[in-house]
Amino acid sequence: MKLARAIHFDESDQRVFANPARTGEWCISGGFEFSDWTENDLAGKARQAFANGWLGLETGGRVTFVAVTEMEAAEHDALAGMLAAHFVTYYGAPSAEAAMPVAREELAQMAELCEDHAPNTLLTVARELTEAGVREAYRVIEAQDAGLDQFAIHGSLDDPH
Repeated sequence: MKLARAIHFDESDQRVFANPARTGEWCISGGFEFSDWTENDLAGKARQAFANGWLGLETGGRVTFVAVTEMEAAEHDALAGMLAAHFVTYYGAPSAEAAMPVAREELAQMAELCEDHAPNTLLTVARELTEAGVREAYRVIEAQDAGLDQFAIHGSLDDPH
């Protein structure tokens, strides 16, 4: 099974999101956060989170880029529990057990988005408000093939120069 992890190429997410996700944490779209938003809600860092932020499942923070990654079934179960608890804490779900089917559905949607992409494929999300609600679009940036020699420094440990 595949899901996506937060990835940072620079410090920009630290400046543009009120609560940035941590590098390496599992992420989902998290568009449900904006389901009842209007244009009046779209200002400052909240606008940035709405426009292109993935939701980190550990911190509840947002990140611009995620990378497709293989995951274990046990990790999936733990993430479902974490997301169900998030629904209880922040959205008023009556219990984690009641929220579990919705949490599993959110994870299934993200897994479906990731399933046809190779590991390390980057994904971005773009959202807009429409009369029908929030519309999400995804951009895929394929991982580049690179040989190890492009990154290795060649030399000898015995050479003092």
